[in-house]
Amino acid sequence: MPGMIVAPQPLAVEEGAKVLAAGGNAFDAAFAAACVQFIVDPHSCGVGGYLILTSITAEGLNSASALDAPALAGSKTTPDMWSDIFLGPNPRGWGFFLEGKVNEDGYQSVCTPGLVRGLESLHKQGCSWSWKDLFQPAIRAANEGWMLTSSYANRWKEPPMYYEGSSAYQKLQVTPDAQKIYLKSDGSVYEAGETLKNPDYARTLTRLAENGPDEFYTGDLAAEITADLAANGSWVTADDLAEYQVRDEKPIVSTYRDYTILNSQPPHGGPTLAAILNILEGYDLSKYEHNSPEYIHLVSMAMKAAFADRNNDLGDPNFVDVPLEKMISKDRAAEWRAVIDVEGPIKSDRLHHDSPSTTQVVVVDDAGNCVSLTHSLGSSSGAISPGLGFMYNNSMVNFHPFPGHPNSIAPKKSRTTGMTPTIVLKDNKPVLILGAPGATRIITSVLQTILNRIDFGMSISDAVLVPRFDCQGDIITCQARIPEYLCDEVRKKHPVERMAKSHGGMALVHAIAIDEQTGQLTGAADTGSDGMALLV
Repeated sequence: MPGMIVAPQPLAVEEGAKVLAAGGNAFDAAFAAACVQFIVDPHSCGVGGYLILTSITAEGLNSASALDAPALAGSKTTPDMWSDIFLGPNPRGWGFFLEGKVNEDGYQSVCTPGLVRGLESLHKQGCSWSWKDLFQPAIRAANEGWMLTSSYANRWKEPPMYYEGSSAYQKLQVTPDAQKIYLKSDGSVYEAGETLKNPDYARTLTRLAENGPDEFYTGDLAAEITADLAANGSWVTADDLAEYQVRDEKPIVSTYRDYTILNSQPPHGGPTLAAILNILEGYDLSKYEHNSPEYIHLVSMAMKAAFADRNNDLGDPNFVDVPLEKMISKDRAAEWRAVIDVEGPIKSDRLHHDSPSTTQVVVVDDAGNCVSLTHSLGSSSGAISPGLGFMYNNSMVNFHPFPGHPNSIAPKKSRTTGMTPTIVLKDNKPVLILGAPGATRIITSVLQTILNRIDFGMSISDAVLVPRFDCQGDIITCQARIPEYLCDEVRKKHPVERMAKSHGGMALVHAIAIDEQTGQLTGAADTGSDGMALLV
């Protein structure tokens, strides 16, 4: 069979497709495409960020991997360091508001980046091309420039959702280098169709390409990074970089009907996705009209139940005891169905959804290797060290600002995420590879794409395209394409709000389906972004 790649950025898809066409495998294409994403989507991803991927090779289920290279809190952090500057939770769920936005913008919002170590593990795990060669498309794009898309130009013009938060444009004001790279001389943003260049980033990637991943963690580049972090009050130290290690794990394996689901370990979205599917497995969903009021309510209650467990128990398993077996057990699902069937109360205390950033690449090659890679900066800190060209993550925003919570701050701890790169198998053969950006709405959007495909037999394009909804607490949120008269029926049982957006606003699902009989590949990119699928 041929190969296919899907991602939200056309240039990244094109460069990854070129790698496949030139004989590279799925791991090569994912690596190269991800590096191009660093350049063209600088608020969402980059070498200052982190990654997680789920993969499987043509060798079968035993080859499956769940590589995790998280952003870790710096060793100077303490659990109670922000308790006295707490303003409140973000009403939309993503992070917490603090005085001065110190956990969202600037150097104190930065966690130790794991991305480059993650690329190193990805390369060792499956790449056939050289480390140096895989950086070249991104280096070329940074040097020669790329055309700014209309959606990205508009993103820099959107106001912050709340006064206490930051807009993408405000993040460009955080450091002089961010202003130098992304703003014109009069302080205005670039417009759609104009060309942007980032030669500083090209030089950083060239140093990594020439000197290897140690350059970022213990080399001369590391020295420049840590000197700048220290000078600006960051919690991340030179030892944090030098001692950083990835978590090379096996994926969570769960089942849904006669399918096997592979996805991410705690503290990410995999356990919650598995839990929702376990609950819904007890119902014949195909008897419902798709997105009918009855269907929306039932699936929403399964979401809400799984998030109730997640919000109480999920954290970094290196720091807290995560009851994973219970969370993803069929017995726990049966307990929740008993509550749902009598319309009993489900209490889910805290939401964690709706970051505008993060990105995704999904690849299948002609040998049957499959990669779903999610990587992120959170929503980016805006901080760029002089001359280095890349933004750092702002992952401190997602830690709970009070001690005693599973997701509280601790040195070298990973905070919870919704990242859920997923592979679905039938008879131990991959049939669906997917993932998304979008914080914890990743979980509910990936879920619905799986349901659309398995329970309703949709083509992959329809499975990704049809309108979606989300429930993680007291509100069911629907895209505007779900009509008001349907929402009114759901409101008889549960509060509902409709979004202002018809497309987007949920997570942006990117997926490849493999036909069980013919092996034919079909792919889809979420219409809420600029992406595309290319068959090579």
